[in-house]
Amino acid sequence: MDEAMNSPARFPADFVWGASTAAYQIEGATTEDGRGPSVWDTFCAVPGNVRDGDSGEHAADHYHRYNEDLDLIADLGLGSYRFSIAWPRIQPTGSGKPNQKGLDFYRRLVDGLAERDVRPMATLFHWDLPQELQDRGGWENRDTAERFAEYAEICFDALEIRDWLTINEPKTVVDCGYRFGSHAPGFKDDARAFVACHHLLLAHGLASRVLHERHPGRRIGPALNLHPTYAADDTPEAREAAHHQDGLENRLYLDPVFKGRYPEDTLRWISERGPMADHILDGDLGVISEPVDVLGVQYYTPVFVDGKGERVFLHERAQAEWLEIYPEGLHDILVRVQRDYPGVPMVITENGLATVDGVDADGRVRDERRIAYLRDHLNAVHRAMEAGARVEGYHVWSLLDNFEWAEGYSQRFGIVHVDYTTQQRTPKDSAFWYRDVVKSGELR
Repeated sequence: MDEAMNSPARFPADFVWGASTAAYQIEGATTEDGRGPSVWDTFCAVPGNVRDGDSGEHAADHYHRYNEDLDLIADLGLGSYRFSIAWPRIQPTGSGKPNQKGLDFYRRLVDGLAERDVRPMATLFHWDLPQELQDRGGWENRDTAERFAEYAEICFDALEIRDWLTINEPKTVVDCGYRFGSHAPGFKDDARAFVACHHLLLAHGLASRVLHERHPGRRIGPALNLHPTYAADDTPEAREAAHHQDGLENRLYLDPVFKGRYPEDTLRWISERGPMADHILDGDLGVISEPVDVLGVQYYTPVFVDGKGERVFLHERAQAEWLEIYPEGLHDILVRVQRDYPGVPMVITENGLATVDGVDADGRVRDERRIAYLRDHLNAVHRAMEAGARVEGYHVWSLLDNFEWAEGYSQRFGIVHVDYTTQQRTPKDSAFWYRDVVKSGELR
């Protein structure tokens, strides 16, 4: 028994290992080849919105260096690369005929992955809404969901990709973009936020229907950042607060997608603060609950709340202060999804840690803290799989250091270091550690 407990965690031979990125965070080239402005270009241009006045204008210059980055992916032995498509590159105004140069870039990217025997997983929306759509109401405008379905159809028809993700972290758009104002479009209004929430989910459903109708055999699903929510103490008040918070963190997104209904307690709370319910039209929940082929699960942190509903930190926090390091939360959320929403395979589409790291004199980047974080979280995934969670693969966030939204370039999540002055790439110790895990299929 002791020998079994000490043996390394071994993943199935067909487990898919990958890494993730997002267009605005790495591509740069924001005004090249017909790309239109996005809400993030606009948000970054307002002084004070982003740390140090940074923007994604140059980022990691992936638009020009994608071949070098694809070589990095191949060198690490990865079987999957999850990236996002910039809607403003495909439709500069958010509607109308596609921009051929934008499509050509992603065709080259997909072809380059195929040449290296790496499977693409494409995200249609990772927060870079075309600014012209925002000017017409953004996600508060139901029409944006219809425009998204048209954009999705263009991408589906143009790109030979089996696995698609619709909306990346709708909760972050709702909370950071509309409730707290820390992300584009920068609003602080619960009433508007939850109207946007419904239309984001509607967009997911509409795009999913398009793929199923036009390309049977391909797979699609949302990428949801799920935060397991716990009572910070053993009081009835804390347990009730944790259940309420779970509604806002998880059930508000999982229930309509998988059960075709919003959670009653959460919808009641929202309805006291705004008109979301008035925007739920007949048939909407049938669209939103279009069958999901694969669920992208993104995990960084749990949420512990006290009897007043306030967040409490009970474990070590990372450089990103919102990130409480608690690997057990990943195990718990995977097991919970399998229990409450069975039947759909899951893929970890993001999991990672920002650390303060740099290139040492000998050329190495020693990021032991990231290695420990990844090892502990992969152990949690393995234990969840042993408990019955149907997990197909894991994507580390992120392949490259990148533009970290409101934090600019101050936080590095990559397993590859990027010198933003020279754009030189330097694999960190975590990249070599991850390469060895991928090759062996084992954690040691």
